[in-house]
Amino acid sequence: MSFWLVFGFTAQFCFFTRFLIQWIASEKRKESYIPMVFWYLSLAGGTGLLIYAIQRRDPVFIIGQSMGACIYIRNIFLRLKRSEGK
Repeated sequence: MSFWLVFGFTAQFCFFTRFLIQWIASEKRKESYIPMVFWYLSLAGGTGLLIYAIQRRDPVFIIGQSMGACIYIRNIFLRLKRSEGK
């Protein structure tokens, strides 16, 4: 198995794990909840997938993952700002 294939699967697993974590956190609270780790996994997995897409030269995948990173970073900053205010 090539390095890039392992890299891509690892990034996809990281990206998938965020949904699992969010589901478990919501079940524990008995309400929809997005823990901070969701955004970190989104950024890590999305960035990894973006790198993989660039390596594969897939413009559709590149654009899709590029837009997500902006949203993940913004949500991380919003959450950090909110926690500083407490």
